[in-house]
Amino acid sequence: MRRVSAIIVAAGKGKRFGSAKQFALLRGKPLLDWSLEKFESHPDVDEIVLVLPDDREKAAYLGRSRKVIAVVAGGPRRQDSVFCGVEALDPERAHIVLVHDGVRPFVSCALITRVIEETQRKGAAIPAVPVEETVKEVDGTRVVRTLDRERLYRVQTPQGFLYPVLRTALERAREEGYSGTDEAALLERTGEMVAVVAGDPRNIKVTTPLDLKMAEACLES
Repeated sequence: MRRVSAIIVAAGKGKRFGSAKQFALLRGKPLLDWSLEKFESHPDVDEIVLVLPDDREKAAYLGRSRKVIAVVAGGPRRQDSVFCGVEALDPERAHIVLVHDGVRPFVSCALITRVIEETQRKGAAIPAVPVEETVKEVDGTRVVRTLDRERLYRVQTPQGFLYPVLRTALERAREEGYSGTDEAALLERTGEMVAVVAGDPRNIKVTTPLDLKMAEACLES
């Protein structure tokens, strides 16, 4: 029987936001809590690991949900934080691992389900939405070329992986000193296939104060 573990990554210092954005309030509730509740309520998610900047919030989050099995401190880079989360899982039981940004508060149950199901079929799956604007490759202040936007997508989370596939990619990146912007990039360089499922335009990532205002507007719509 498949076991689904969710790692919610919320270890950032919030340099662009001005503070730890995962604890910024959206309608009186931290952004992290919005994300956490979506995975807590999903019937197929068996356990959750939270990756936070430090241990100060550990007791509060461990005691609030039966699904939260561990709260760990993250590392200097995103992939270091994900590795810390993976380390908290039982390798004998872990099967499907979902990695989600703690500052994507509007992830839907349907999207989580799509990622789980495609990961089960393909070994790795990420949600993405098509790029609508024209995209150009630029060198300094000079346009190099216009890219074919029909082949370009904006990637979201949760990203799903079979446990051994993700673990191997993380360990290899560590050994070789490679730094990727998401977990899928670590798999791509090892030759693993990563499938794509339909993302959700509402599944926005809050990175700046303006993004938080957009999130508030989403709640109004």
